Amino acid sequence: MARSVPSFLAHKDGDFVAVAVRDVTRGEAEIGYLDGSASITLMVNAEIPLGHKVALVDIADGDDVVEYGVRTAIASTDIKKGDYVHVHNVRSARWQNSVA
Repeated sequence: MARSVPSFLAHKDGDFVAVAVRDVTRGEAEIGYLDGSASITLMVNAEIPLGHKVALVDIADGDDVVEYGVRTAIASTDIKKGDYVHVHNVRSARWQNSVA
């Protein structure tokens, strides 16, 4: 049986987001893991462009966003599993004390 190509890739098991490897429409999508963890299926809530991210878990406003196994961003609003994650709902953890 041929293995399907995932729509998103996550770097490590435990990451909160995964990156789209092509433009993705809402609906069911496969998430692959670069660390060799088993792939999962996720319901995507919005169209997500190539290179942008999807939430793999619910993330509360103010919570850290984990990618590469480290904190990379902070949620600026509640984010539901399957939501599009981008500048409209996260801010960089690198410049966390900057004023927007």
